[in-house]
Amino acid sequence: MSGSLWLKPPAAAAAPLPSVPPPRAGAATAADPVDELAERLDEFVAGAVHPDEIAALLESDGMTDDHIRLTYGRADSFALAEDLYARVERRHTAPEAPDTGPWHSELAGCLLRGLVFALPGLAYVLAAPLLAGEQGRYGLPGGTVPLLAGAVTGWVWNQVLSHRAYTWLGLGDRAAAARTLLTGAPAGALAGTVVAFATSVPGEAPAALFAAGQALYLAAATVLLVLGRERALLCALSPLAGAFPAFRWDLPAPLRTALLLASLTAAVAFAARVLGPGLARGAAGRGGPPRAASLPYGLFGLGSGLLVLQAGIGDTLVSGAGAVVALTVSMGPAEWLLHRFRTESLVRLRTLTTAREFRRAVTGTLVLCLGGYLTVLVGLTLAATLAWPGVPMPTLPRVITLLLIGTVLWLGLLLQAFGAVASAAAVCLLASAAQLAAPAAGPLATGGAAALLGLLTCALLVRPTAHRA
Repeated sequence: MSGSLWLKPPAAAAAPLPSVPPPRAGAATAADPVDELAERLDEFVAGAVHPDEIAALLESDGMTDDHIRLTYGRADSFALAEDLYARVERRHTAPEAPDTGPWHSELAGCLLRGLVFALPGLAYVLAAPLLAGEQGRYGLPGGTVPLLAGAVTGWVWNQVLSHRAYTWLGLGDRAAAARTLLTGAPAGALAGTVVAFATSVPGEAPAALFAAGQALYLAAATVLLVLGRERALLCALSPLAGAFPAFRWDLPAPLRTALLLASLTAAVAFAARVLGPGLARGAAGRGGPPRAASLPYGLFGLGSGLLVLQAGIGDTLVSGAGAVVALTVSMGPAEWLLHRFRTESLVRLRTLTTAREFRRAVTGTLVLCLGGYLTVLVGLTLAATLAWPGVPMPTLPRVITLLLIGTVLWLGLLLQAFGAVASAAAVCLLASAAQLAAPAAGPLATGGAAALLGLLTCALLVRPTAHRA
């Protein structure tokens, strides 16, 4: 079994745009209609750090260029926005105080998610002797191909499924989200199983069976994570703690199998229990969001999943184990740092008065958050290497490669949070395809992807309008 790394799309990172207030009843017609509009939009215009924010508000309210020319005598929304920006003095309301300081409760939830992402890796420790066989294909251990094929299929499917379910939750329809999961999760488990058996060869039946259990677990984990039942998933994973003695001693095969089945059964049972609302009649009566909108999230899951797998395979599966564990666990802190970036950016949007100040502040916050994530990633890599018997310390080139992959993943998740998931998916897919085609050029491809995502992130997020819906 393996945890899906990015089941929860980060919350929308933009502050909603208000609607344009209507003219006050009984108000006299202004000599200059722009003055009257400036009065109506006074609070919003005073807090804007760039005219583009005002133009976005005007366009969101349906003001066309023809209407603006006829009513306000300006060429288009941008010209009108610049006029409004110049007429209203810059001022800001006091920023909202943070919940309880930087270590507020959001961190605990993110760390819990990081833990439930990582614990399924213990299933491989328990199953390793059961899957041992002859040398497999492509220089990998026997059974590796069906395991990886099933895992990648699950990552892609469940990323698409979770995005669609989260979209329903965002619309306030939890029953429809549950019904989406009720129909999609079993289909994903079936797809992962079929792919695993289709890619197996004679002698790899144990690995294919394990991959089928992995697909079933991924489906159950998707349900529990999307519906906010991380603690239930943690309870279901608790039998895997029996893998820790297996680091030192050889456990009997029946005990290993029992622990694996107990964890899988508990996960499926918990998922089935929380899907009750999905059985309600008419739970998903509306057409819902377009399915094509979820496809880029699946492609991002494919590209980023392949990068993580390639980081783990590296020279040998053993030498890459610490990297995979570190990348998996780091998804919890990564999610928290994404939240902190969003929060700090919105504070700057409310307190700064010029676009230049905003660009400098957001760039600084971006560097600090990314640097913090990479620091955590290195620390987790060293901890996983020391805790895993037989895993050598990573060399400097492997550490650099790991940091580049971490940069790609975090920046990709950040772009996804701000709605640029298609760009993030394209870059990750290109990088993973380049690594598959020329493994020796892997660090170069990953470095290029990290640089490109860095440029895309800076180009998008230094604009104040990116932080408003």
